[in-house]
Amino acid sequence: MSAQRPLPPDELGLRLAEVYRVVGPLYRRALRRVERDQPAMGMSVGVRAVLDELRRTGALTVPGLARRLDLSRQFVQRMVNDAHTATWVELRANPAHRRSSLVTITPAGEAAIDRVARREHELMSQVGGGLTRGEIDATLRVLGEMLAALDAVDDTVSGDGPTGNSSHHDRHGGES
Repeated sequence: MSAQRPLPPDELGLRLAEVYRVVGPLYRRALRRVERDQPAMGMSVGVRAVLDELRRTGALTVPGLARRLDLSRQFVQRMVNDAHTATWVELRANPAHRRSSLVTITPAGEAAIDRVARREHELMSQVGGGLTRGEIDATLRVLGEMLAALDAVDDTVSGDGPTGNSSHHDRHGGES
């Protein structure tokens, strides 16, 4: 079969299972690396995720952050509290909801996440293999489709249906 034609469902399932077998250990190893570097970074993995999301999207409520990060609201609240203690975020009145403050990143938070991102980019630039822009684009497309498929399953299980109340774009910060 041509490399340019869509795979039949059975073969697609087998090939995507291979991707999951690589992505799981990759994610866990990257997470362990970030956790080991936490003293150098000066922030936890959770705070890093919150700051990065706020930098990319602007002000959000804790429930909004939790949805976008696909994390529990309670965990995100703890990370926001940690970031607030470090003066990396501010809590502002939310005109749309009195009891749910808007979380905004401060200039100190921008500087902190920029330092962490620069360090991460330096490490990632050491990846070998002569990867091309097309290969990276294809990888992002495949992973985005896999994430969208999981969103569709979650929406079906939760009763939201295939269109759901929140789109892939809303939850993951970009369309696949």
